[in-house]
Amino acid sequence: MNAVLFLDVDWQPMRVDAWTRAITDLFLGKVEVIAYSRDRTIKGVDREYPMPAVVRVLRRFRRDRAVIKFSRINIYTRARFTCQYCGERFLAEDLTFDHVVPRSAGGRTSWDNIVTACVPCNSSKANRTPRAAGMTLLRRPAKPRFLPVVTVRLDGRDVPAEWRPYWSATLDG
Repeated sequence: MNAVLFLDVDWQPMRVDAWTRAITDLFLGKVEVIAYSRDRTIKGVDREYPMPAVVRVLRRFRRDRAVIKFSRINIYTRARFTCQYCGERFLAEDLTFDHVVPRSAGGRTSWDNIVTACVPCNSSKANRTPRAAGMTLLRRPAKPRFLPVVTVRLDGRDVPAEWRPYWSATLDG
């Protein structure tokens, strides 16, 4: 596993992210390394460096100012992994994006024109508006003000030893 546990300023687990993000944030002075990996290193040209396993961010972030990025996972999270036409829940790999107003009709790829759809519903709607396809949206799409927390679930046996002092029920599910 090439992931790093990020702690907030209060030493609480915040997220799990790639080691490259941890190194970038370290060089930018945004984090401090709390624990290094016991068995992983970063190979440089002429030497090896210890790989961070746990880092702590050095300043608080105001949640109300956090920018919610337009991304596939955030669209799925906004919809709670539910098809906006049939109402069934799916795994991420079984969902697709759907442009409410098709791109061919001038629809944009934006928070207020993209919804999640299962493959059968997306195929049924095709290159039409929901009304033209005789389908009804569960909710009109809009940019969220916040996203629900996405829980990372790992079996306790999969948690790296360096993370265990900081691991909590919040992340362990």
